[in-house]
Amino acid sequence: HGSARTHVHPAPRLRHHGRRNWKRRMALQYEILPVTPFQQNCSLVWCDQTMRGTLVDAGGEPARLLAAAARRGVSIEKLLVTHGHLDHVGAVRELAEQLKVPIEGPQVDDRFWIEQLATQAQMFGFPAARSFEPDRWLVQGDRVALGQLEFDVLHCPGHTPGHVVFVHAPSQLAFVGDVIFHGSIGRTDFPRGNHGDLIRSIRQRLFALGDGLRFVPGHGPMSSVGEERRGNPFVSDAAVARANF
Repeated sequence: HGSARTHVHPAPRLRHHGRRNWKRRMALQYEILPVTPFQQNCSLVWCDQTMRGTLVDAGGEPARLLAAAARRGVSIEKLLVTHGHLDHVGAVRELAEQLKVPIEGPQVDDRFWIEQLATQAQMFGFPAARSFEPDRWLVQGDRVALGQLEFDVLHCPGHTPGHVVFVHAPSQLAFVGDVIFHGSIGRTDFPRGNHGDLIRSIRQRLFALGDGLRFVPGHGPMSSVGEERRGNPFVSDAAVARANF
């Protein structure tokens, strides 16, 4: 299943009014757990003050995901979903029922993908997956709470019409699903995929957050907006200039 890749965001410390006491700020921490034969990056994300957390895109292997949360001492309080593809949501209903927690995301235009989960699982030879109705469909500008942390929601259609991205601005970190990868972008040859929408989502919404933003993609290694703006063959400044020539 691939070994877990652990990344812990450092908790910044602030000095107050020149006094010697230091106050520790709450920090987001996360562990990347690649699941399914597609090696989809499910992320266990938590607030280190409350130890309340979430699984972003629980695509499969629910027992392994629960074991990772238990090992970290994290109490899962909700499940977050970027989009409705099987490798990102295959274990969501099972976990929601077992943990009795709500599901938030994606945006409602991905409902048709979620309704087809059983068919998707059969087609790709995955374990049986059941469709679900999120407790909260998300839209551009929504905010999602997790312990004492808050994420901004970006609606980034293109790979799927209802794809969303979760951004934790204080950490300069985003969980982007299959919108963008290190050196690549999401496929748009699926039903209701749209290449133009995807490029606009990346350039106008993600890149607008600044070069320092790091992201966990749905597959493969992490990257940053700056790195992709400079070198991504599909959406770099140079690639876009060539396309518009």
